[in-house]
Amino acid sequence: MALLLEHEFKPLPADKQIETLPFLEAVAHLPPFFDCLGSPIVYSPVKADLTGNIKVGRASPSPPRCLRSSHRGLKFMLVLLQSISDGERDEEHPNLIRVNALKAYEIALKKYHGWMLQKLFMGSVYALPYKSDLLKALEKGREVKEEESIEKIHQFLSRVTPILDAIYEMYTKMNAELSYKA
Repeated sequence: MALLLEHEFKPLPADKQIETLPFLEAVAHLPPFFDCLGSPIVYSPVKADLTGNIKVGRASPSPPRCLRSSHRGLKFMLVLLQSISDGERDEEHPNLIRVNALKAYEIALKKYHGWMLQKLFMGSVYALPYKSDLLKALEKGREVKEEESIEKIHQFLSRVTPILDAIYEMYTKMNAELSYKA
């Protein structure tokens, strides 16, 4: 997972206080993940939204706003990767990632999309890369065994998931709308 593990996420401290700017610096290297999914018509808005929120967050006097706005794209990415690493798949087509993408969409994005975008997304899952191609893209074209790639996904998730969960908890305490908890 050269793409996902290139930049370190600082471990979440015991007090769960996230240093916003270092977090945004680490997240700034994640938008290329969406290029690995193909279908630029569908994923480029998610990528652009995430990229824009990172830029705004670095310049904003109130960086936590961009954390709230960035959570959807990040949550989509994390749920998709978690689903893949958990071995969830279509038994008839085990190399397809449709099941994983649909789960991630249901949890992270669907409720924010109107009918048209929902239909567009449902159609886009047929243009997703094979799991093997996604893993290769995440390795920046290197051939790596699937087990090794899945282990790297686990490493990435173990670093990022606690941070995103802390962001969710923070906004829950503030009574702000973040209802993606699976």
